[in-house]
Amino acid sequence: MAPLLIEFGMGTSLRRQDYTEAATRALKDALWHNSINLAELFGKDKSDMKLCCVIGVQEPDQVDTDKLASVFPYGQLTFHAEKGGLDIPRPNGKPTVIANVAIKVSLEGVS
Repeated sequence: MAPLLIEFGMGTSLRRQDYTEAATRALKDALWHNSINLAELFGKDKSDMKLCCVIGVQEPDQVDTDKLASVFPYGQLTFHAEKGGLDIPRPNGKPTVIANVAIKVSLEGVS
């Protein structure tokens, strides 16, 4: 299914090196830029939207994708964490974590 819309976001964990927190902030950044009302344009319910979230961080295995679902008020969710983002070194040894996300929005039967 081809995406009809793609939202982008960036989030950080400044001091705790928390990849899930950085990903959560990136998802909120992407969502809060726009209200995704694509479903209504096609006469569908918001719950019909398929949201594929691609998360880029330096340590993808440290992202708890189950926790990320709470960010979304509706839609059918999938998450893919992969190598990306940035870890910025800090003097205390724990880097600042930067996560990047892309949310691909699709609707069944719409292309």
